Amino acid sequence: MSPMPSLADQPQPDPGPDLKTATFAGGCFWCMQPPYDRLEGVVSVTVGYTGGNVPNPTYEQVSTGRTGHVEAVQVVYDPPKVAYRDLLRIFWRSIDPIDTGGQFADRGSQYRTAIYYHDEEQRAEAERSKQEIRSASRLHGTFATLILPAKPFYPAEEYHQSYYKKNAAHYNAYRAGSGRSDYLKKTWGTGEAGH
Repeated sequence: MSPMPSLADQPQPDPGPDLKTATFAGGCFWCMQPPYDRLEGVVSVTVGYTGGNVPNPTYEQVSTGRTGHVEAVQVVYDPPKVAYRDLLRIFWRSIDPIDTGGQFADRGSQYRTAIYYHDEEQRAEAERSKQEIRSASRLHGTFATLILPAKPFYPAEEYHQSYYKKNAAHYNAYRAGSGRSDYLKKTWGTGEAGH
């Protein structure tokens, strides 16, 4: 019996002329999907890998930290319904932007944080939001989050997509055990990205 093709082997759909794409790396991609899934105006959220130079990487390859890729989410959204700045607000409130070694319990370059911009407007908005969050937050230290041009995005294996729905008990235990929930509650007063 031949294995099922992974999402990375399938062509990525064109978001269409009226939709836009945003890409964020915020550590474990399981934890970055839920806040965007719940946002009105978001059409789809795909977890995957980006930033490196290895084509069609697998989870096992990315987990070594040697591919240059990070775990990320790609968000297709409808700009009249949700602004890019709202997506950025969720991003900043989902991460620890001063952590240089990964995110929470997940250590390694594959868990570093970054905003991958798809056009000049997104780049400018991302830079502006970084300055705003830096001056308005209670965080002390140099921000480690990078703002970089988008590179090819490779969807992760199917079992990683919407993991928080498929394996809710494991996801919730992981999220709490990793320290992410406590950090977000302490820093932003909420358990998850302003929700």
